[in-house]
Amino acid sequence: MAEKNFKGIPASDGIVVGQVFCYIPVKLEIPVCAAGTVDEEMGRFYTAREHARVEIQGLYDMVENRAGKEEAVIFRAHQEMLSDPALEGKAREYVEIGLTIEQAVAKVTDELASMLSGMDDELFAARALDVRDVGRRILRILLGLPDTALAAVVKPSIIVAEDLTPSDTASLDPKLTLGFITAQGGITSHSAILARTLGLPAIVGMGNDLLVNVSNDTFIVMDGRTGEMIINPDLETVTRYKQIKAQRDSHLQVLKIAAKKDACTASGRRVEVAANIGEVSSAHDAMEHGAEGIGLLRTEFLYLEDTQPPSEDKQYQIYREIFEVMGTRPVIVRTLDIGGDKPPAYLPFPEEMNPFLGWRAIRICLDEPEMFKTQLRAILRAAVGHQARIMFPMVSDLDELRHAREIVETVKRDLELASIEFSADVPVGIMVETPAAALLVDVLAEASDFFSIGTNDLTQYTMAVDRGNAKVSGLFQPLHPAVLRLIKQTIDASHAKGKWVGMCGELAGMTNAIPILLGFGLDEFSMNPRAIPEAKHLIGKLTDEMVHEIAGQAMSFGTAAEIENYVKAILAELA
Repeated sequence: MAEKNFKGIPASDGIVVGQVFCYIPVKLEIPVCAAGTVDEEMGRFYTAREHARVEIQGLYDMVENRAGKEEAVIFRAHQEMLSDPALEGKAREYVEIGLTIEQAVAKVTDELASMLSGMDDELFAARALDVRDVGRRILRILLGLPDTALAAVVKPSIIVAEDLTPSDTASLDPKLTLGFITAQGGITSHSAILARTLGLPAIVGMGNDLLVNVSNDTFIVMDGRTGEMIINPDLETVTRYKQIKAQRDSHLQVLKIAAKKDACTASGRRVEVAANIGEVSSAHDAMEHGAEGIGLLRTEFLYLEDTQPPSEDKQYQIYREIFEVMGTRPVIVRTLDIGGDKPPAYLPFPEEMNPFLGWRAIRICLDEPEMFKTQLRAILRAAVGHQARIMFPMVSDLDELRHAREIVETVKRDLELASIEFSADVPVGIMVETPAAALLVDVLAEASDFFSIGTNDLTQYTMAVDRGNAKVSGLFQPLHPAVLRLIKQTIDASHAKGKWVGMCGELAGMTNAIPILLGFGLDEFSMNPRAIPEAKHLIGKLTDEMVHEIAGQAMSFGTAAEIENYVKAILAELA
């Protein structure tokens, strides 16, 4: 058969040559039979629900061991869905009118998921998939079927599927999974995030005809860097990609060793390359890949994994362990960034038309001062003897920042009065992720010791594009001239006030962006730990004169495509 090329969304770097395993979930056939009594049917429901709870706990433990608590937290949400009164209540209603519990669970799951997916919002779309995942698990148990999710994979394969639920992704055996390709999904889906964490090549959003074009054992090449899938590649293509892969793997090993050195441009200008992490295991990964610090320690996983806020002592122990892994290297702790697509179960969240524009991040902290103070106490106590920094997310107003800093000072006074040891000189800064903050940096510098640009949200808000909405995903362009102008303005204003500025959004680790950001004068680049070696290598090849020219030329273009093509051409020459 002739070689065919297809293009999806690159979700996780890596090249794979191998055979396909098509994952098509088994259709759960509900038998037609008479229902028992309401008590009998609901008794079967309760038994199946407890069985499901045990299975989900097993998935949580497996993912936590492999990728850390932040990636496993989705299964805490699944546990909560099992106890959702709406699920049990609606199931009972259908049983009371004569349906079997299997019929009732299938009907309720479909209704709840359809309602959520019908809302044009990333949060609810993701929750719809989770509801179907949980409902399918209960139904499978009721039907007496074993948990065979991806268990049929017995040889190293590229997994191809319509989509992968969190449970599916957690079931992937790293020893047998070469990579995966899905018809649906985006770069912020659970499966894509987990793939990047585990270092698995991945392509998402390949289109509805994906499973029509491939079948089990189809031989393909997939390139997670570009999103390309080549079906029935000829010998020349296979040889070429194998050579690229071998060269790239060898190159990355060399870079990984070289990444132990500090990052400097070819002109000798020192910049810092740090890591974005969410737990202790990621801190070890960051050290292994040459991180010079932590530019973003996400703390929300602590608030999403349980049915109540984490205690001060629990937070202290986790922060302390991370600080000790990093030694004297700087660690920027972002205060809880919940809300939006990350609402915890124990806070009464209002129904919001636009959760990303609603009650989230610093707004919640200021409205829930006791919860905020608990976190600040834990950070300040754990920071003793270490180079910690505190960073507030989603600040858009000087009054917000002043209020937050007042709370920090109150916490310090309380600790001092209680004779509890703490670090009194922890710098306090903000994330610049709203256009308002970017335009007000000169004003915010009054109360901020540093700035870190969060390009994921900054791009979303600047372009008015929901970054999780597949229909407008093409408009989510971090290298758009409007976004770059706000970034440059942020850096210039920060430096004018004598403040350093970093970046902890995805853009900081993109090779197409690094020359421009260096030209703007960015002081710190923080990224996925696995992206650090290549980023340091690129920085070392660029002179200050070169990046100033690149940045100036990039700012003259009117579209993201023109900027990307321009930088790509320069990087190709360097390579």
